[in-house]
Amino acid sequence: MQRRNFLKIAGLSSFVVNGHAMRPFSNSKIARVMADCEDVEDRVLVLIQLKGGNDGVNTIIPIPQYDVYANLRPVIKIPDTGLEKFIKLDNSLPGPDQVGLHPVMAGFKALYDKGWLNVVQGVGYENLNQSHFKSTDLWLSGGDGTLEGSKIRSGWMGRALGAMFPDVKGTPIPDMLYPLGIQIGDPYPSLGFHTETEHQNSINLYGQDPEGFYSLVQTIGGAPLLNVPASEYGDELRYIMGVEDSVDQYSQYITQAFDAGSNAITAYPDLGLADQLKTVARLIKGGCKTKMYLCSMGGFDTHGSQIPPEGTVVLGRHADLLRMLSEAVKTFYDDLDGMDLADKVVSCTFSEFGRCASENGSAGTDHGTLAPMFIIGKALSGGVHGTNVNLSNLANGTQLQGQQFDYRQVFTSLLQDWLGASNYVLEQTMFEGYAKLPIVSNTYTVPPDCYIATNVFDPGSDLRAMRVFPNPAVYRTQVSLQSPTDADALLSLHSLGGAMVAAQRVRVRAGANMYHFDVTNLPVGPYFIRLENARTGKAEVVKLNVAR
Repeated sequence: MQRRNFLKIAGLSSFVVNGHAMRPFSNSKIARVMADCEDVEDRVLVLIQLKGGNDGVNTIIPIPQYDVYANLRPVIKIPDTGLEKFIKLDNSLPGPDQVGLHPVMAGFKALYDKGWLNVVQGVGYENLNQSHFKSTDLWLSGGDGTLEGSKIRSGWMGRALGAMFPDVKGTPIPDMLYPLGIQIGDPYPSLGFHTETEHQNSINLYGQDPEGFYSLVQTIGGAPLLNVPASEYGDELRYIMGVEDSVDQYSQYITQAFDAGSNAITAYPDLGLADQLKTVARLIKGGCKTKMYLCSMGGFDTHGSQIPPEGTVVLGRHADLLRMLSEAVKTFYDDLDGMDLADKVVSCTFSEFGRCASENGSAGTDHGTLAPMFIIGKALSGGVHGTNVNLSNLANGTQLQGQQFDYRQVFTSLLQDWLGASNYVLEQTMFEGYAKLPIVSNTYTVPPDCYIATNVFDPGSDLRAMRVFPNPAVYRTQVSLQSPTDADALLSLHSLGGAMVAAQRVRVRAGANMYHFDVTNLPVGPYFIRLENARTGKAEVVKLNVAR
């Protein structure tokens, strides 16, 4: 059966893969590769959105303040004794920093003991908003509750990807066949991937289908119109048809990656988030080069019945959510580890806000302020950042205060130290000036020489990354780039081992530039073309393959 015969209507220009609502957001190609930076190109960031406002106080229990905690939460508290006692996370932490993990989160405890989990305490932003919708928008836009920070119309993920990879605008190209960002598990497009210049197209993935994989592509209702009117209405039609066409193109490559992929662990928990993560693992294994995935799970708005009437904390509504999260993420990393991919993927949880420090009269908690974030991956430093929230210092007798970290510090750290975003990218993402946290271990932290979208000529503006064509090259290859300024530079060709094969001094002009290398007599294999600013020593590198 052809793809268009699987037509379903679930939102503008989406297609269905493996049972999940999935949306691709592509702004450009992955443009630079250096011999000692190649692993950066394969790195992936998985964001896990906990919708509804996770109760951080029952997720991470402040052990030194247990008596205060128990008084604030006489019904829903996690016991400090017995079979349902909290899990002590780390005996080596200083006394005031000792924390207990909810007893259903044994999976997170196992990851922590391996050094694969970081906890960031007391996370929020200035003038924290307690509306689900507004606070979610702020987290996704990279904003805050200030007047200026509450009016950002684009998403930080879209801005980051657009700055890191500026060349491709929503369709596959030979150097980047896959969307740079994919939203999975939600049929509605996330603000996080939205840009000021274009509304990105969307992909949906559905079910680990036992009979195989198929994709469902939406259409605007038949063949494209041949005569589109020259009007605002016509512009909208052209836009919709363009989105449909780009989604159709992406669907082919994502289908191929899914078919080529597999899972080392097939028995994932029968949970929504677990199925999303299982799909992500299979796509990565199948060669999908997407840089950023956004997964989600809902249900965290626990105003009532956070535990059941009988008071069994390991069986309550909140316990079920945390168990799903912990088991899904643990299985995901066991799966990646079994495929030797665990050091390629870092995950991060976030929620729009925490809950009140005190319980309400319905065995639940109301909208609050601060909450912890979890970062997971083999490449991490491991540990707890910050100390326990102060339960004796509450606003209005119930709200946590004393923010320790801004959420943008966490995302800044992951963008630069894990994905290799340059300072220019951080500026374009509106994350400049946020102090990074030592989340990524020294072994895996991206060195500045490997940052993506650096500008070798003018640090204040964007050098459009070099492109080589044809690639692979047989006789001759063309090097092209856009520069914001004039500069003298050295353009050189190197073997995989670093030996210089050819070089030419060039005068780079503001605007478009084009150069050539003759590769007729070179042995078949991989090479690197390097462009170095003669004044600053900064360099841009791109990979070239020579074929016959």
